[in-house]
Parts: sequence; C-alpha cells; structure tokens
Amino acid sequence: MVEIDASDIIAAFDVDAQNCFTPLCPDELPVPGGNTITDALNAQAELAHWRVGSKDAHPVSAIWVASNENPQLTPLSNHANSDTYWNLHAVPGTYGFELLEGLPAVTDYDFFVWKGIEPDLHPYGACYHDLADTRSTGVIEFLRDRNTRTVLVGGLALDFCVKVTVLQLLQAQFRVIVNLSATRSLSEATEQQAITQMREAGAEFINSLDELVFRSQQLMEA
Repeated sequence: MVEIDASDIIAAFDVDAQNCFTPLCPDELPVPGGNTITDALNAQAELAHWRVGSKDAHPVSAIWVASNENPQLTPLSNHANSDTYWNLHAVPGTYGFELLEGLPAVTDYDFFVWKGIEPDLHPYGACYHDLADTRSTGVIEFLRDRNTRTVLVGGLALDFCVKVTVLQLLQAQFRVIVNLSATRSLSEATEQQAITQMREAGAEFINSLDELVFRSQQLMEA
C-alpha cells in the first residue's frame, strides 16, 4: 500500500499514450499490450486535480530514422539531442500519432506537451526538449505553479519515455508514483532495469489504484 495525504495536490501524467506505441501500429514501435492501458489512465486521472499529457511528434525528415544501414536501436553519434536510431513513428497527421482511443482530446488536458518535432531532436522525457534537460517543455513549471506535490504516472513505454519522465519529475522534487497498470514495456529485461533505476531515484510503484490509501495528515503522523 502507498499512502497519500488527502490534502495533497495530485497530477496524473499520461506519457506518450499513442497508437504508434501499440500493436495497432506494427511498423512503428509496438509495445506489447500498449493499447490496453486507457482505462487505467482514465481511472488515475479521476483521482487527480490536474491531468497532463505528452505526445511524440516527429517529422519524416528526422535524422534518427532507422534504415538497412542503421537498424533500429543502434547508436547514433555526433548529435547532441538524438542518440539512437528508431523506426519512424508518431508523425503528425497519421494514425500512429493519435492518442489511444478513449483518452481525452488533447485540448481537454490541463497541460499538454508535444516533443521531438525538430528533425534533430529525439527527447525521451516529457519535461525537457533536449537530452541534457536544459530546455523545459513547461510542464514542471505548470505543476509547481499549482502547488502539485504528487504525480501519478502512466503511459508508453515504461522502459523509455515513462522512465525518463519519472526521473525528470523526481529531479524536480515531486513525489512520483508509477501506476504499473497504466503502463507497458518494450521488453521484460529493460522493464526490470527501468524499475530498478526509478526506484533507486525515489519513485514509488503500485500495481493498481487499489494500492493507494488516502489519509489525513493527522492520521499519517499518529
């Protein structure tokens, strides 16, 4: 069980919950079970004061697009903000770019981030546009301005963009709870590595929202 003070200001973060990261788009970056997290994301948003989200938004001219000469997951050198070759994904205007069916329209979120639109940018986390974490997307400032203390995180994929977003939020001094029912990973091996890295940085984990307990500060201190 994970306890939350009932007076805490909570945000729910839907990280890159897009069709391109599901089996619905097998030629992009299909995450096994990625299309099954909608209900869990909507449920955690019901507990939050703010709902924020992000999307990858990549041009067809991106420098990191994989090819026969440079297969997916091979390193990309000599570029400050792109480090790996990936299959082309999340191109605006395509089905893969769209949010999972059943999620709100982007205009219904309280704050929304589009990342990676420049050909030489491929950030993973949703809090910064660059890999060095110096160009803010504004979401940290949005949450701080509203006195947010706790962020419930889900989205795709746990072992890449969700992981980096969680680490960025922790660095910004938020309490971060990863809802495992609202996220999926590309592989079991990288999932365990990601969970270990996030936990060591201070993230907390729940298997479902049933493991959250809301208590008053007085009861928590008793």
